[in-house]
Amino acid sequence: MASVVEYKGLKAGYHCGYCDSEGKASCGMWAHSMTVQDYQDLIDRGWRRSGKYVYKPVMNQTCCPQYTIRCRPLQFQPSKSHKKVLKKMLKFLAKGEISKGNCEDEPMEPTMEDAVASDFALINKLDIQCDLKTLSDDLKESLKSEEKKKGKSSKREESNELIQSQDTEEKLDSGEPSHSVKVHTVPQPGKGADLSKPPCRKAKEIRKERKRLKLMRQNPGGELEGFQVRGQPPSLFPPKAKSNQPKSLEDLIFESLPESASHKFEVRLVPVSFEDPEFKSSFSQSFALYVKYQMAIHQDPPDECGKTEFTRFLCSSPLEAENPANGPDCGYGSFHQQYWLDGKIIAVGVIDILPYCVSSVYLYYDPDYSFLSLGVYSALREIAFTRQLHEKTPQLSYYYMGFYIHSCPKMKYKGQYRPSDLLCPETYVWVPIEQCLPSLENSKYCRFNQDPEAVDEGRSKEPDRLQVFYKKAIMPYGVYKKQRRDPGGEAAVLQYAGLVGQTCAERMLLFRD
Repeated sequence: MASVVEYKGLKAGYHCGYCDSEGKASCGMWAHSMTVQDYQDLIDRGWRRSGKYVYKPVMNQTCCPQYTIRCRPLQFQPSKSHKKVLKKMLKFLAKGEISKGNCEDEPMEPTMEDAVASDFALINKLDIQCDLKTLSDDLKESLKSEEKKKGKSSKREESNELIQSQDTEEKLDSGEPSHSVKVHTVPQPGKGADLSKPPCRKAKEIRKERKRLKLMRQNPGGELEGFQVRGQPPSLFPPKAKSNQPKSLEDLIFESLPESASHKFEVRLVPVSFEDPEFKSSFSQSFALYVKYQMAIHQDPPDECGKTEFTRFLCSSPLEAENPANGPDCGYGSFHQQYWLDGKIIAVGVIDILPYCVSSVYLYYDPDYSFLSLGVYSALREIAFTRQLHEKTPQLSYYYMGFYIHSCPKMKYKGQYRPSDLLCPETYVWVPIEQCLPSLENSKYCRFNQDPEAVDEGRSKEPDRLQVFYKKAIMPYGVYKKQRRDPGGEAAVLQYAGLVGQTCAERMLLFRD
């Protein structure tokens, strides 16, 4: 099935949930259906979805520029505050302990995730019905005939595009300077400790070392060599060398609980589909949790968080589920990651699983469990989940966190998941966040690519090749122009082509009525 989109154009001067002004500007389109590869390519050009509405901020015009941010999970190391959150969860599950005191040292939770409420209001204004102009049999038939014409050659082209895109990302990664990745490590001998980082563990390690040596001296048959005691199996001190290694994210998340644990906890991945029995059976509970969250955290009145809004915003996805042999076991598409505690859902992370990434859409949780820092906890679980998917599907190696808004203090927490990159809004290349921050301190809007000669390589070069779906037929835009003289609509089509890029313009079908 091809992607079918209806371009809605530029909307400017609407309410911004970040700065509370009327200066938001974005371009949007309604996606009747969308392939995961097309959506992957679109988010790599700064687009993002809210339900079936796919939008792109006009970066040099909007009041609060929203930069696409991705974390690199394969190199991710949890910070001191991340570890605190994970240990807090383990203590709560094992012993029922609720840690007291403030949590100011922890990152801000994503309670205002992308201020989607204002975008949602805009979608309502556009008067788009959930099933607006559902795909007709005519479209399906024309798609089938097109697919037959293209035959196997198109499949070969698609696989080549996948490999090329993967190669590009690998080159980007290998070309990044290593000094830009700030991972908290013990300072090297002879180098001063960086006071901006959490205190290093050097003194602690020295104390451990002294204690170990003291124990061996007390043992009459002991000797220093290899830190082993003569006559004892090497296992007496074995894990000590390993214990110097910081615990991995997985060690901290999946630490086994005692049989007498106070709570039972599990995370379930459920496809967003009313045909899925697990999704259907948990829908009422999930919806009730959403209402509780929206009313408590966002102070939404009950009439603004009804079943229609919930379904349209978090259960309607344009993404077509795909299960290729070389993909992850769960397949690609939209999912709800449900966090179950003692038989009830306490949080739901809405995610998209795409060819190169896990993309975080939204999180809602039970405010009664705010003490567990579920915003941070769920982000760490999603990073670990991306690493797990990467084992079977090597090209799937990024975690997209939506938009980073430097001018909004509430949204800066996303920059704390390192290493991470921001998308250049002009050339669409990824730049390590450390290289972007100095520029963002001086200006809200920045071009991150330092090469003044660099251009958008994926830009629209041949708009006439753009695919149009018009009067039950699929045709290139060049042919459509001759059939229907529509000088007024040409500007909108060219704007759309420029924003989606040449590849998506040739692959997606632009609906024209």
